[in-house]
Amino acid sequence: MKTEREKMLAGELYNAQDPELVAGRERARALALRLGELAYDHPRRRGLLEALFGAGGDTVFVTPPFFCDYGTQIELGENVYFNFNCVLLDVCTIRIGAHTLVGPAVQIYTPLHPFDAALRRRQEYGKPVTIGSDVWIGGGAIILPGVRIGDRTVIGAGSVVTRDLPADVFAAGNPCRVVRPLA
Repeated sequence: MKTEREKMLAGELYNAQDPELVAGRERARALALRLGELAYDHPRRRGLLEALFGAGGDTVFVTPPFFCDYGTQIELGENVYFNFNCVLLDVCTIRIGAHTLVGPAVQIYTPLHPFDAALRRRQEYGKPVTIGSDVWIGGGAIILPGVRIGDRTVIGAGSVVTRDLPADVFAAGNPCRVVRPLA
């Protein structure tokens, strides 16, 4: 039988109050809090980032405060930058390609909740998010579960990304849609 964590990572219904999952969230919050307490050039900062993220913590740049559910499902390419106040809810994998810039107050969500109220009281599920390389996500944008964003795409500030976006476009709005190609 699968553990609640295994169900979560597979995108199946799971119980978020499982003790292992609660402990994982507490670990991530403690690491993020410690990160916010250290000066940007403090020698222990890099170790905290490596401990927090599933992959890529050795070259990521984070301006606190930063919030995530687990951190371990966040996989980063080299030189990813998170500005102030970003929120990444990583119940499923969040993959972000190299040299991507994430503006202030950007929110990336992978959790989903059943429409049935009785089921929603007990369980949730998720879908992974994939963001390509050299992407720029403007401040206050929200990326919803299951979305894929192509390489070199620019997302306008305040956009709500509800569906996949191709590479090499400028997209904006609520819902976010392609405004024009970048070329």
